[in-house]
Amino acid sequence: MLEFSLDFPRAYGDLTASGFFRSTPEDFQVDEDLGFEPSGSGEHIFLHVRKRGENTAWVAGKIADLAQVKINDVGYSGRKDRHAVTTQWFSVYLPKLPEGGVLDWAQLNSDTIAVLQVSRHQQKLRRGQHRANHFVIRLRELQTNARAALDEKIEQVFAVGVPNYFGEQRFGRQGNNLHEAQMLLVEGRRYKDKQKRGLILSAARSYLFNQVLAARIKQSNWQLMLAGEPLGNPSGPLWGRGRSVASSDVLSIEQEALVPFADWANGLEHAGLLQERRPLCLMPEEAKFLWLDGDLQLSFSLGAGEFATAVLAELVELKVPESSL
Repeated sequence: MLEFSLDFPRAYGDLTASGFFRSTPEDFQVDEDLGFEPSGSGEHIFLHVRKRGENTAWVAGKIADLAQVKINDVGYSGRKDRHAVTTQWFSVYLPKLPEGGVLDWAQLNSDTIAVLQVSRHQQKLRRGQHRANHFVIRLRELQTNARAALDEKIEQVFAVGVPNYFGEQRFGRQGNNLHEAQMLLVEGRRYKDKQKRGLILSAARSYLFNQVLAARIKQSNWQLMLAGEPLGNPSGPLWGRGRSVASSDVLSIEQEALVPFADWANGLEHAGLLQERRPLCLMPEEAKFLWLDGDLQLSFSLGAGEFATAVLAELVELKVPESSL
């Protein structure tokens, strides 16, 4: 079986600290910033939900069951972590429920789910539609022999950013989505489940992007504008159909990094996806850190499609309790 390493090079050197990550769901809090207010009218019910220790797809299924609709009639902007306390929006397509009609959404409430707000809107909530996510992360029992140096590194990371890697959760448990991608893109396996196929294709594109970013980090130019950069900032490819818009030095680096994945690139081109670009640098916003006895608390906001684990990976070796595995 092919092995797909998820150990990507860091930009700021070896880690000198370790701590427990997600010892309890409250140690990883995520609040979704939708970026707009539901209009208050339309055929879609918008639900603002807080969940603890539950995954987004499972909550969407509970909503579909209560509303007696197909799961595809339930929308959400992003999948939020299961081992966390998160708030996010869901939409439900209910054109036959008249304006002012009542459905007892409080039936969703439980020890792990709470409906915070109900409104209406004209359109379904689509993936990646939210503006940002705000994170509050507590790393417990932090061990370091150089606390002042760690403080300095955190300040540097918050000031100039980190590599914009796709997080491990994109690749599935133990990278299983990547093995599925090999079967789909190279071995010709067919997937009737369109949602699963989409997740596999997304994982493949993300992995190729990470390969290019890793190459740029190894060359110490991931934050530099090189010849042939098509955007106003350093970027990498999200592979798909069409000619690459990169050229010169940037194109050469990307082509060399993806030589081992030529079959994947070819498969993605034939899967109907279009070439896109993604910034190589992730810049946390509203970033702060605070020491709480022996624990370290980090808070920051990231845009849609950016991963908090990319920030953590540059700072602390994460030890995950067995209960969170």
